[in-house]
Amino acid sequence: MIVDERIVTFINSLDTRNSELLETIEMEARASGVPIIRREMQSFLKVLLMLKKPAHILEVGTAVGFSALLMSEHIPSGSRITTIENYDKRIPVARQNFIRAGRQKQIRLIEGDASEVLKTLTGAYDFIFMDAAKGQYIHYLPDILRLLPQGGCLVSDNVMQDGEVIESRFAVERRNRTIHARMREYLYELKHHRELVTSIIPLGDGVAVSIKR
Repeated sequence: MIVDERIVTFINSLDTRNSELLETIEMEARASGVPIIRREMQSFLKVLLMLKKPAHILEVGTAVGFSALLMSEHIPSGSRITTIENYDKRIPVARQNFIRAGRQKQIRLIEGDASEVLKTLTGAYDFIFMDAAKGQYIHYLPDILRLLPQGGCLVSDNVMQDGEVIESRFAVERRNRTIHARMREYLYELKHHRELVTSIIPLGDGVAVSIKR
């Protein structure tokens, strides 16, 4: 936790519930040990979507489809979502959840490694949500920038790695040092890339919001 737990608890106590189906899917996911975006991040994502009103959303990291469904409820009815997932066990669950919600025509799930899938995508996505393997964000970035149009919004979740990203590499467990280095490199790129204006916000486990110039 990178924000005082009492503050987070208070903020979340003010939150309103999601739709009944989303509440059920979140409960099922947590019971199965599937990571779900945190409540405070859910609220922030809803606000960004209401502001941006994107027509085409790209999500990197579907899991069981919770965040794609959350986004589908806060975008114009004609908007479309493309989401990428590589974990075989979660793909059928996500597809079934899209059917349960009646969103299977609005949400397109592409199976495969995001680093390969991204290279095959064309067109423009005016809102991109990154919530996949944290050590791969930096490798996805060139294709993400290619797919993001001028004025497009990139949201990168979990960029603080439970606070580890601010530590010296020697204070991080050896097995996490590669991810630590790559996330630091990613955040540096977001803040210094000539095509992006980025704010890094200590919300949830850290979120970076970038707009393409």
